[in-house]
Amino acid sequence: MTDTTATTGHRKGRRISLHVLGPVLALIALVILGASLNSNFLSYGNVTNVLARSAFIGIIAVGMTFVITAGGIDLSVGSMAAFVAGVMIMAMNAMIPTLGVGVSLVMAGMAVALVTGFSAGLINGFLISKVGIEAFIVTLGSMGIYRSLTTWLADGGTLSLNFDARSFYRPVYYDGLFGIAWPIIVFALVAILGELAMRKTPFGRHCAALGANEQVAKYSAVKVDRVRMATYVLLGMLVGVATIMYVPRLGSASGSTGVLWELEAIAAVIIGGTVLKGGFGRVWGTVVGVLILSLIDNILNLASIVSPYLNGAIQGVIVILAVVLQREGKSAD
Repeated sequence: MTDTTATTGHRKGRRISLHVLGPVLALIALVILGASLNSNFLSYGNVTNVLARSAFIGIIAVGMTFVITAGGIDLSVGSMAAFVAGVMIMAMNAMIPTLGVGVSLVMAGMAVALVTGFSAGLINGFLISKVGIEAFIVTLGSMGIYRSLTTWLADGGTLSLNFDARSFYRPVYYDGLFGIAWPIIVFALVAILGELAMRKTPFGRHCAALGANEQVAKYSAVKVDRVRMATYVLLGMLVGVATIMYVPRLGSASGSTGVLWELEAIAAVIIGGTVLKGGFGRVWGTVVGVLILSLIDNILNLASIVSPYLNGAIQGVIVILAVVLQREGKSAD
C-alpha cells in the first residue's frame, strides 16, 4: 500500500510539474523556432515591437485571470476597449478648448478612460452578481452593446483624436524608460501586482475559493457577491488602462477596434494554466500565455507560413487544445 501511494504521489507530482513547466517550455521552443526561421527575430526592434503590442492584451488578460479563477467569464472586453477608446477620444477633443493641448488634457483623458472602464465593469458585475444573470449571457449582450455604441458614436466611421493632441500623446506608446516602452513597463507592473494579489492577498484566495465551490465559499464567510463583482470591476479598470496605452498608438477608434481581444485574453489565461471552470489561477502563467500567442503571431508573419487573416483561427484552435489538455489532466488525476 505504501509503495502504491508513493508511486501515485510521484506520478501526480510529475503531472503537476509538467502542468507548471509546459507553458514555459512551449515559450522557449517558440523562441528557438523563431530564431531559426528568421535572423531578425531576436533583434531589439522585433522583440520590443512584440512586447509592446502584446501589452494591451496582457493587461486585460491579468484582469481576466481573476474573473476566470472566480468561475466567471467576460466576452465583452474587446468591445469594451473600443467603447472606452471612443469615449476617451471624444472627451479629449471636447476638452481641448478648455484645457488646451498638454499634460492636463492627457491626464483628463486617462481619468475618463479609467472611469468608463470602471463603470462598464461595474455594470457587468452588478448584473451577474446581484441580478443573478449568467456571466456568459451578460457579457455576450454587453459585447454587442459596446460594439454598436462605438459604431454609433463614430457614425459608422472612425473617431480620431485631434492632430495636435495625438502628437503630444504619442510618447505614451512610443517612448519609454531605459529603452523599454511604456506599455511594456505598465504591463510588467500590472502583472507583478496581479501575481501578488492572487497569491498573497485574501482577495486572490477568495477568488479561488469562489471558483472552486461557491457554497463552500459562502460557508467560509467569503462575501461571494462582493468578490465576484470586484473581479469584473478590476477587469473593467484594466481595460481602461490598456486603452490608455493603446489610443496613442493609432490616435483613433472605430467599431472594429479590439476585435478578437476577448479571444486572445481568454486564450492567454487558459494557456497559462488557469482552470477554465474556476478554482485555480496564476497570473505569471497568463503572462507566459500572452507571450506564446504573440510569438506565434510574430513567427507566422515573419516566416509568411500562413495568411495573417488566419491568426484568429489559429488562436481558436489553441484555446480548444488548451481546454482539452486541462480536461485530460483532470481525468488522469
